[in-house]
Amino acid sequence: QVQLVESGGGSVQAGGSLRLSCAVSGSLVSAYCMGWNRQPPGKAREGVASIESDGTTTYADSVKGRFTISKDYTENTLYLQMNSLKAEDTAMYYCAQDWRPHCSGDWDYWGQGTQVTVSS
Repeated sequence: QVQLVESGGGSVQAGGSLRLSCAVSGSLVSAYCMGWNRQPPGKAREGVASIESDGTTTYADSVKGRFTISKDYTENTLYLQMNSLKAEDTAMYYCAQDWRPHCSGDWDYWGQGTQVTVSS
């Protein structure tokens, strides 16, 4: 059974940083596409970043240059380093896994989410 457990969310002032973690069990972060998605208040869920089994990364235009997705094979954990945070980054952030080594855009497993609030 695949389980994704996020942590690291919180409240921060604009310009600050946070690092989100997603602990994975029942699967290997090294073998599949992993990603971060977010849902701002009152808006639809949107993709933030993804990382394929070979380490290829993709970012939404809104976070390029500010966010970095990575994975730790030893800890079997996915990370999202978020720098230069803006008020518009406020959202519930979700970790997700695709059962394919290359990202298809469809996610098979989701975590419960962690809230990020950025005050201006």
